[in-house]
Amino acid sequence: FLFVCLSARRHVAVTGGRRHFWGWLNAVFNKVDYDRIKAVGPDRAAAEWLLRCGAKVRFQGFDRWHLDYNALPTGPLDRYQIQGIDATESCIMVQGFDHLEGLRHVEEIKLCRCIYIQDACLERLSAVENLQQSLLSMEVVSCGNVTDKGVVALHRLRNLESLFLSDLPGIKDKQSTVDRLQGALPRLDVTLDLD
Repeated sequence: FLFVCLSARRHVAVTGGRRHFWGWLNAVFNKVDYDRIKAVGPDRAAAEWLLRCGAKVRFQGFDRWHLDYNALPTGPLDRYQIQGIDATESCIMVQGFDHLEGLRHVEEIKLCRCIYIQDACLERLSAVENLQQSLLSMEVVSCGNVTDKGVVALHRLRNLESLFLSDLPGIKDKQSTVDRLQGALPRLDVTLDLD
């Protein structure tokens, strides 16, 4: 059933009453199961959440991106640690961001064309202490609900070196936003494509 729903979600136009169904289903995919996190570890549980929502993950020491939920590698809990997250066109929502808490090796996050990504998501992501230490590179592209407020919240990611921002109509004062970020993170290289 899960596979059928995921496949159908990518191919069916969402209009009228169907929008509520898909919104409900996406909220279910983002629900955090704390018992599952304890049972399989934070990296496995986060990988399951991300793939369930249509994202991809790359594990430390591997070049390949995993996108098939049923092909996630198994083994000792600490063997597969998430290093990269590509949430392009996924349905991740702020409700699921508690999955990020135990991740210690994430260096790269891409949030591209994510309809549920909003300021609260960026605020929550930047509040995760482990990500404040590990995250080096981030992209936020075509996420229409992101504003200056959400981007400025990224200043807490103290080791962030590269930030790419593109097609974000909610950003109204780009120069002030970039100045605030670079004031807090002098090593940060911000690339803008906001026109």
